[in-house]
Amino acid sequence: MLNYNSSIKEGKSYVGLTIKEIYPVMKLNLRGKSRDFLSTIGKNINMILPLEANTYSSSDKYTSMWLSPDEWMIVSNDKIDQENNNYEIEGLLFNKISKTNLGAITDVSDQFVLINLKGEKIFDLLSTGCSFNFDHFKIKKSAVIQTLLAQIDVIILNKGINNINLFVRRSFSEHLVSWINDAASRL
Repeated sequence: MLNYNSSIKEGKSYVGLTIKEIYPVMKLNLRGKSRDFLSTIGKNINMILPLEANTYSSSDKYTSMWLSPDEWMIVSNDKIDQENNNYEIEGLLFNKISKTNLGAITDVSDQFVLINLKGEKIFDLLSTGCSFNFDHFKIKKSAVIQTLLAQIDVIILNKGINNINLFVRRSFSEHLVSWINDAASRL
C-alpha cells in the first residue's frame, strides 16, 4: 500500500454534513467487453457487472461501477490490510482475464481516494461546484456518475438517502477536500 498522508486527517462535521475518508479500500479497474469477459468476472466475484450506463451493483464483498461500455471499477466493501497490496481477487482475475487476453485488470487502489459524505446538505454542497443536475440522481437507486466538481474529475456513487461516496484522484484530493471544507462552511 502506498505510504501517504491523508488529505482528511479526521472526519469533519458541519451542519447537515459529515465528511470522512474511507481507507484502505481495494480498487480494481476492469477493461473488456466480450461475453466471456463478463461471465468470467461474474463467476469469480459472484456479481454481475452493471451494463446500464451510470449504475452500480453490489454484493456482500464488492461494489462494481459502470464507467464506460467496456470499463468498470470494483471496490471492496470492507477495509483491507493497509500493509499489504496483494489482493486475492486481483490475482485471480488477472490470471483468468489478463493472461487469457479477455481484458485487462489494473490495481488502482493507490490512485483514488474515497471520501464519504453524509447529511441532508450533500447535494447543496455538490451543486455549488458542479453543473450536474442532481434531482434525479439523488433518488435513483444504484446511481453513479463521472463529472467535474470544483474543476476536478470525480466519480460520485449514490449509496442511499443522503449518503454518497466520492472517488477522486489522489493528486487532486487535498485540493478537493480544501474546497469541500470551504464550501461546507458556507452552507
